[in-house]
Amino acid sequence: MEKPKIAESELIINKDGSIYHLNLKPGQVAMDIIGVGDPERVGKISRYFDRIELKVQNREFVTHTGYYNGKRLSVISTGMGTDNIEIFMTELDALFNVNFHTRLPEPKHTKLNIIRIGTSGSMQAHVPAGALLASEYALGLDTLMIFYNLDYSDLEKQIGEWVQKKLNLSFTPYCVKGSDQLFELFKDQMITGITVTCPGFFGPQGRKIRLDPAIPNIFDLLGSSPFKGFQFTNFEMETAGYYAMGKLLGHEVLSLNAIVANRIHQTFDANTGNTMERLISLVLQK
Repeated sequence: MEKPKIAESELIINKDGSIYHLNLKPGQVAMDIIGVGDPERVGKISRYFDRIELKVQNREFVTHTGYYNGKRLSVISTGMGTDNIEIFMTELDALFNVNFHTRLPEPKHTKLNIIRIGTSGSMQAHVPAGALLASEYALGLDTLMIFYNLDYSDLEKQIGEWVQKKLNLSFTPYCVKGSDQLFELFKDQMITGITVTCPGFFGPQGRKIRLDPAIPNIFDLLGSSPFKGFQFTNFEMETAGYYAMGKLLGHEVLSLNAIVANRIHQTFDANTGNTMERLISLVLQK
């Protein structure tokens, strides 16, 4: 039985043959990709390339593809939030695993290596501003995975259920492990832990400006209670989306974080530029 073609309304391809949001064509992206939230950070990474073969921009999605020490790499910005990560990961995967002419999945799956480089806040006293952290697991406080069928390990299920009860949430957060293969490259040179992905910057992270957060002590609740030896170390807005979509689509994904603030000590990294440069340098070396 023939597989049905992917409809034009489901996989939108521009008139020039590029995919809708990323504005990229098959062949324009390397199999090793660095994802960043901030579009300006793309150029801060690609300036280390030996040469750049491609620069494309559409909305918040900026792509530079080139070579570093003879290795082909792409750097792509995603903007903030797991909704953007869902678009980024789905369209990135389609560039390799869907034939744009036949609108059918490719018979052979291509696995990508994707590393997120981003900023993050710490909820632990021992994770200071200015530190570098690799996310072994990510916990999603957003509801993206309600709309997908993701298989979880027993530990991932237990972590999600424990957090639901701890925070008295009306839904079960999703927990996903990052790539073991990529984690091995960085675990000995960074702090490691569980990264909490929040669906916003203010209320979901317990910040009060003019509105009172419903869970003002969210990070005290999570940070003070390790689960089976695993500690919630930091928080940001994308990692869980990366890990969940990577697992669903069959790619190796790891999130690396420059810790720019410590909420326990209420300190902020005065040298965020230098901290990010250290992280970029380490990723390019690896």
